[in-house]
Amino acid sequence: MTEKDTATENIITDAMANPSPAKSMGDPGITPLSPSHTQNDTDQVPSGLSFDVVVAIDFGTTSSGYAYAFTKEPECIHTMRRWEGGDPGVSNQKTPTTILLTPDRKFHSFGYAARDFYHDLDPSESKHWLYLEKFKMKLHTTANLSIDTDLHAANGKRVKALDIFAYALAFFKEQALKELSDQTGGEFDNNDVRWVITVPAIWKMPAKQFMREAAYKAALVSRENPEQLIISLEPEAASIYCRKLRLHQMVDLGTHTTQNGFSPTDNVGSGITQVVSPGHAKEHVRRNRQSRTFLVENVIGELWSELEEGDRYVVVDCGGGTVDLTVHQIRLPEGHLKELYKASGGPYGSLGIDYEFEKLLCKIFGQDFIDQFKIKRPAAWVDLMIAFESRKRAAAPDRTNPLNINLPFSFIDYYKKFRGHSVEHALRKSNVDFVKWSSQGMLRMSPDAMNSLFKPTIDHIIQHLTELFEKPEVSNIKFLFLVGGFAESPLLQQAVQNMLQGRSRIIIPHDVGLTILKGAVLFGLDPSIIKVRRSPLTYGVGVLNRFVEGKHPPEKLLVKDGTRWCTDVFDTFIAADQSVALGEMVKRSYTPAKPSQQVIVIHVYCAEKESAVFISEPGVRKCGTLRLDVSGTESTAPRREIQTLMQFGDTEIRAMAVDVSTGRTVKASIDFLSC
Repeated sequence: MTEKDTATENIITDAMANPSPAKSMGDPGITPLSPSHTQNDTDQVPSGLSFDVVVAIDFGTTSSGYAYAFTKEPECIHTMRRWEGGDPGVSNQKTPTTILLTPDRKFHSFGYAARDFYHDLDPSESKHWLYLEKFKMKLHTTANLSIDTDLHAANGKRVKALDIFAYALAFFKEQALKELSDQTGGEFDNNDVRWVITVPAIWKMPAKQFMREAAYKAALVSRENPEQLIISLEPEAASIYCRKLRLHQMVDLGTHTTQNGFSPTDNVGSGITQVVSPGHAKEHVRRNRQSRTFLVENVIGELWSELEEGDRYVVVDCGGGTVDLTVHQIRLPEGHLKELYKASGGPYGSLGIDYEFEKLLCKIFGQDFIDQFKIKRPAAWVDLMIAFESRKRAAAPDRTNPLNINLPFSFIDYYKKFRGHSVEHALRKSNVDFVKWSSQGMLRMSPDAMNSLFKPTIDHIIQHLTELFEKPEVSNIKFLFLVGGFAESPLLQQAVQNMLQGRSRIIIPHDVGLTILKGAVLFGLDPSIIKVRRSPLTYGVGVLNRFVEGKHPPEKLLVKDGTRWCTDVFDTFIAADQSVALGEMVKRSYTPAKPSQQVIVIHVYCAEKESAVFISEPGVRKCGTLRLDVSGTESTAPRREIQTLMQFGDTEIRAMAVDVSTGRTVKASIDFLSC
C-alpha cells in the first residue's frame, strides 16, 4: 500500500479538540499521514554572522560571566570587565551567581555587589531582603518545572524562579551593552547582538525552554526574533574551544615535563601555584590582569594537529552544580564535530562538597541549630560558606598541614544563646576527631577530613566515567578534556588519572573556568560547527493504528465508524541515542478533525528507553504539546493537510509547519513547560 493510500485510509483525531470515545484508555492521539525523515542541506543552517557581535552568557550554578567577539574579528574573544569585590584565595574571573532583591521584591544587585551589600545590612534589616544563591540547580532538580516554579530566598520567602532568572539575564544584558557602547564609542543596539546562553547538556527540554522564557522576559531578545538567542550546551562549548588550543594554553596531566612553566602535578587554576619560578608567576599574573582578550586560532590548534580523521575524545565539564560529559569525533579537514554518545552526567558538581560540609556542621552542632542559624543569621551563614570555599580550594592529595576555617562571631554567639554552652564544648562532645577548635576562633580540619568531604562527589564522577568508558562508542579515546571550575581540584584530577590508568591523555586548559564561556562565543559565531548530535530521549506522539488480532492487546481496541483501531500507539519521531544531523527533519502530516478547527494540539511523549510500543507503558510520559495554529489558512480543498517538520539535531527542538493545499506557513510551536 502506498503512503498516499495509507493516508486516505487513516482517520486523524485531535485528542483536545475532538474528544475520542477511547479517552478513558489514554490519549489515542492522531494517525500520521506521511511519516518520514528528511535530510536538509546542513550547510544552509544560519551561521549568525548577520549580527555585529556575539555575546555569550555563562550562567553558572556558583559563578557567572559573559564574553563577546565582533563578527569582523572572530579570532578575538573579549571576556567581561573585572568585577568589583572578590574573595581572598578565590579567582574572580567571573562573579558569584548571587542576586539581591529589595524588601518590595525589586532588583537591587547581582554578584559580589549583591553579596557585599547583603552582608553589610543590619540583621534586623537583612531578614526583609531577598537574597538568593546557587539557584540554577532548581531547573535540573524540579520534576515538573513550569513558568510558576518558585525559589526560596535565604530568609525563607518564596519568589518566582522566572523573575529571578530574568533579573539575572537583564543584569548581564545591561553590563554587556554598556561595555560594547564604551568599546565602540556610541550606544550599541541590542538588535545587533546575537546572544548565547550556556546550559548543561544533561538538562531536559523544559529547563532549556525556561531559560529562553527568562530571556524573553528580560528583553534579551523578543519572541518575534527567537533566532537572536541560541542555547549552547556547556560541554559542547568547551569542546569547540579545545579545538583551538595551542600547547602553551593547556596542561597535559599525562606528561612528566612542565609545559610553559606549568608542572603537570600543580593545580590548573588562574593562579600562582602552577608556575615554577616566582618571576614567571608575577609575569603570568601581570599578563592576565592587563589583557581580557584571548586570541584563538583561525584554524585548528596544535593539539588538534595530532588528531586524525575519526579520532575520539571526551569532554568532562565539572561545574558547581552538575558534571556532564560529551563524546565527540573529529571530522577533517574542516574540524567539524560529531557526537558519538548522548550527553550524560548528573548533579555531581562542587556543591556536593558544600553539602557534605553542612552535614559535618550538623553532626557537630546539631541539625536544629544549623537550620535555625541559616534562617536567623542568613548573612553570617553566607560568610561561613565563603570562608569554607577558599579553604576547599586548598585541598590537595599530598597536603599535610591542617586547614583553618573562620567561624563568624555571630555563629559563636548565636550557638551559645541557642545551646547554653560554647562552640568549643560542642566540638569536644561531638566525637568528630578530625575537626578541632583553634584558639584563634577557627575550625581546624585535618587534610583527611577535608578530603573526605570531596569523596562522595568524586566517587559519583569516577563511577559515571567508568561506566561511560565501558560503552562500545567510547572506546579508543585519545584525549579527555577536564573543564569547568571544579576541574581545578587536584583531588579530582588525581582521581581521574587513577581511573584512566594512562588509557587517554588528560588535558586541562589554562583559565579552565573560562573555557565554556570562550567556546560559547565560538559557537555563536558558527552554530553549525557540531554537525551530528545524539538524541538524549525518545520522542513521539500517540496515534491510532489499524487493530491487528494477536498483535495488539484487546484493551487497546477502539471501534469508530465500523473500523477497528488500536489506541495509544507510540509513533516515534526520534529514538534515544539516535544519531541526528544538523538540519535533519522529522516530517509528519496532520489534518484538522473539523474544517472549522483553528488550532491542532498534539501531545508529545518521551521516554529514556530507545523504543516504546504504547504511550501508556511504564517509563513513557507526556512531556510537551505540539501546537499548530491553522487559523487563516482555510481552503476549499476537501481535506486539509498540515505538513509538520520537527528538527531534533540542534540544541533545542524546533517545529515548523505548512498548509500543503495553500502553501501558507502555519504557526507551529512545541511547549515543554505546560505539562
